[in-house]
Amino acid sequence: MQWRSLVLALLALRLAGHALLWLAGPSVGFYQQRLRAFTCSSPAARDAVSNRRCFPAPHWASFLGRAWEGADSGSSMGRDGSGGGDEDEYEQRYSRAFPPQLRAQLRDAARGMFGFGYDNYMAHAFPQDELNPIDCRGRGPDRDDPSNLNINDVLGNYSLTLIDALDTLAVMGNSSEFRKAVKLVIETVSFDTDSTVQVFEATIRVLGSLLSAHIIITDSKQPFGDMTIKGYDNELLNMAHDLAVRLLPAFENTKTGIPYPRVNLRTGVPSGSNNETCTAGAGSLLVEFGILSRLLGDSTFEWVARRAVKALWNLRSNDTGLLGNVVNIQTGHWVGKQSGLGAGLDSFYEYLLKSYILFGEKEDLDMFNDAYRSIQNHLRRGREACNEGEGDPPLYVNVNMFSGQLMNTWIDSLQAFFPGLQVLIGDVEDAICLHAFYYAIWKRYGALPERYNWQLQAPDVLFYPLRPELVESTYLLYQATKNPFYLHVGMDILQSLEKYTKAKCGYATLHHVIEKSKEDRMESFFLSETCKYLYLLFDEENPVHKSGNRFMFTTEGHIVSLDKRLRVSLWQDTFPEEEKKAEKIKRSELRANNSISNCNRVPDERRYLLPLKSIYMRQIDQMVGLI
Repeated sequence: MQWRSLVLALLALRLAGHALLWLAGPSVGFYQQRLRAFTCSSPAARDAVSNRRCFPAPHWASFLGRAWEGADSGSSMGRDGSGGGDEDEYEQRYSRAFPPQLRAQLRDAARGMFGFGYDNYMAHAFPQDELNPIDCRGRGPDRDDPSNLNINDVLGNYSLTLIDALDTLAVMGNSSEFRKAVKLVIETVSFDTDSTVQVFEATIRVLGSLLSAHIIITDSKQPFGDMTIKGYDNELLNMAHDLAVRLLPAFENTKTGIPYPRVNLRTGVPSGSNNETCTAGAGSLLVEFGILSRLLGDSTFEWVARRAVKALWNLRSNDTGLLGNVVNIQTGHWVGKQSGLGAGLDSFYEYLLKSYILFGEKEDLDMFNDAYRSIQNHLRRGREACNEGEGDPPLYVNVNMFSGQLMNTWIDSLQAFFPGLQVLIGDVEDAICLHAFYYAIWKRYGALPERYNWQLQAPDVLFYPLRPELVESTYLLYQATKNPFYLHVGMDILQSLEKYTKAKCGYATLHHVIEKSKEDRMESFFLSETCKYLYLLFDEENPVHKSGNRFMFTTEGHIVSLDKRLRVSLWQDTFPEEEKKAEKIKRSELRANNSISNCNRVPDERRYLLPLKSIYMRQIDQMVGLI
């Protein structure tokens, strides 16, 4: 009869375990159910076993142990997350007033961070493209190894960091350095160079910055102070035109209209070029090309970019409405069938919405709303509402574009942009939860690893190249909620950057987010985005917030005013079957049909408390192994 006693004991143990899981707080059932197939018998997991990262049961089961250990150790936390006293630890840390003096100090620290990186670039690297902040030297294209795409896709021998930083100088009110930098660009930069660059990177970093700076210089309102330049004769606009003309060969000789990923700025598309490109790279050119077309009155550039977007859109799955991440530009065949919100797809979705905001073309909004609906239906996991109910917190996963089935258990740092995009459509509640998840990862490592495996509770790819996406979403959520919680988040990020990434001559990529070892590279987006969003987060009186002008940021963080000139459509003769009027943005249109929340769901009484209830914040911290 011993075996019967053993069975009864095991059954009792299992029932006790379920009861304790219930006591530990919100359910973690989805992740346990979805991940039963990802056990230590799978190939990916067997690799993880060798690194002591895989266990027979999902790590979510550790919630039980940690929650119970907290109770045994005398924790004052109640089951509702309110704590045993007047405030719990989250409210004590994040809900306190944020003094104006501290905010001013952090604003100045963000300005100083930008200045340290910018000044060292000018002193040690200009006119090369990037700064090596450890060796205090400049970096340009890797001429010895053309296959080094990590470098050569971005660096074109055109003083990239200087160009990318132009509008940050203006936003920070540094008119003298802005004028000096613009004159240097005009006098020293040429695009007639034997450099093969990625069309996407050249467009968002260089073309976008030239257009942003041109608009700042020629803005009759001059919201950032006097940024006019005596004798300026549209040189930056002409340079943008020259660069775009050199990128146009990428759109030729493709059977789908989807561009080649790379061009040589002097000779065009190299022979034997790759016919595969990522969706974001090919479909995120419309904002910059559209601005250029509308400023010049030449429809060519917007036409080719819009044609590429439509070609990709028409290749989406009939069943799920999702797109893959890599496509063959000649056959239209999906080479990469993963659908997610990170690398390969992120800015495609971003630019559907931002193109509508900027140009008012309703078809862009229609595509975005359809895409957002498919994302919610097939990528979103977890409980229905961010801040109420039981179950796992919302999380967006990578799935097969045709079936909607989970493809892997990692997310990447680029996905941290998505809460900011949700703010733009008014889905603030959902944005709050997703942002909290990425912030929890940041708190654990002092940075965002390039890929994070949410099953293994560990990074899959360990480097952090000073990316801005979390800062961007933090800034936009603060603007939407005015909740001081996001000022605390920004302070944490700024302090981590100072502590872990500062080098002798700038700020360096973290090679390993756990060991905090550095890599000798400071990418240009650190100055154009990361520092800019941090500065704006703490600068409440900035003209961006106070001038009465309306602004939008490109995917590279370049600021563009919502100008009536950009609402003039040139396409009646180009797309006669799609003639349409630019329509005023309406909240009801911007909300996706199946969106479960919007900014009106954030109650007034919560605007100065935690944006996420303590019990849910603790749940997310447990998910990433913080507690």
